Amino acid sequence: MNILLIQPRLSQMQPWSFSSFLQKAVEKLMSPPLTLEQLYAITPEDYEVTIVDDRIGQKINYNGDYDIVGITASTAYINRAYEIADNFKKNGTKVVLGGYHPSAMPDESRQHADSVVIGEGEYSWPKLLEDVKNDTIKPFYIPDRPVDQNDIPAAKRDLTRGSYFRAPIQATRGCPNRCDFCCIANMKYGAIVRKRPIDHVIEEIKSIPQKYLEFHDPSLTSHPAYAKSLFKEMKGLGKKFTCNGNIGALYKDEELLKLAGEAGCTRWYVGFESISQDNIDDIGKKTNKINQYLPAIKKVHDYGMVISGHFVLGLDNDTTSVFQSTLDTINELELTSPVFHTLTPYPGTPLFDRMDKQGRITSKDWSRYTLNEVNFKPMKMTEQELFNGVTWIKKQFYSFNNLTKITHNMEDMGHSSMLNMILTHTVSKFSYIYAGFN
Repeated sequence: MNILLIQPRLSQMQPWSFSSFLQKAVEKLMSPPLTLEQLYAITPEDYEVTIVDDRIGQKINYNGDYDIVGITASTAYINRAYEIADNFKKNGTKVVLGGYHPSAMPDESRQHADSVVIGEGEYSWPKLLEDVKNDTIKPFYIPDRPVDQNDIPAAKRDLTRGSYFRAPIQATRGCPNRCDFCCIANMKYGAIVRKRPIDHVIEEIKSIPQKYLEFHDPSLTSHPAYAKSLFKEMKGLGKKFTCNGNIGALYKDEELLKLAGEAGCTRWYVGFESISQDNIDDIGKKTNKINQYLPAIKKVHDYGMVISGHFVLGLDNDTTSVFQSTLDTINELELTSPVFHTLTPYPGTPLFDRMDKQGRITSKDWSRYTLNEVNFKPMKMTEQELFNGVTWIKKQFYSFNNLTKITHNMEDMGHSSMLNMILTHTVSKFSYIYAGFN
């Protein structure tokens, strides 16, 4: 059997435009599609597999002799996924869709595919392939249990080797924080944290040729003892890596920070979400206390690492004053790499369900769900005020004057290596801003 696995590009990105050129460059500097590499790893060896990454301009052969085409997509990518799926179905090729959006909207996705894999795919994928072989494919595949930590596969990378600067890896799966707007914990079994055996993770890391890694775990700080053991084993492997973490753990645990730095961590991605504790409490993020932001950032900097802090604007307590106050707070915190998101009610989240019932969702054009567009009626400002405010804060922070000030501050603190990381990040951020992708 011949299998084609596809990672679609963003729905709104058009080929050969200047913006798409920048986006492709940024994607190429990041990492290949981990989900597809993991599916490839659990595919029987007698199957012929091809992986196409539409994000970096790899060509899709709609006339290829494929027994099944598998496409994974989150909401912002789903319209492009549907377009690809429809083209293959016109030629009589069987198509299966999976990922966050098809898991949240399986009936919608089924209109474009022969089958939809809901939730995690490790146990469903082999069953689906067997059914394709026997011509008994089912419309939906739903796992009856969470994937065991020993069954989370190491990515198989021979089809993507050499195309990417960074490599993705996953040590843990699941997130215990049920944030109102997040797809991860609200998926089936998504709130159950599974920790791969550390020797499995280390063996996989040693097999990766790239020096730079990205941990795709929702949070490596959910179980600090596990993270510490992992970092101890990573020390001396010669890798540099980034990972996600919660501000509360980074504030409380300096041993974790020390071990992370020694293992090669250069950057933590942290969801600060808001500078308002009321907002934090409303979205259910119990790990965040705003009085811990400043000391946590200072500790991370002291251990030679950078924080990319993510902020969500347009929460129900936000007024038009939130943009200036957030900018002022970020500068006071000496946070060097903030990322600004427009609140987005993704399907499958409590936020989407609540806003849909309230009649507050103004668009279900999924191509707009890029964290940049306003697709709902804010509580305490207009849609245009929210859009203008997010645009303003991005331009203000990444202005030449503000970046110059940050550079001088970091030089005064003696963080020359950190400064290099900040400047590298800033180049990437400019690409995102002017490509329109946050």
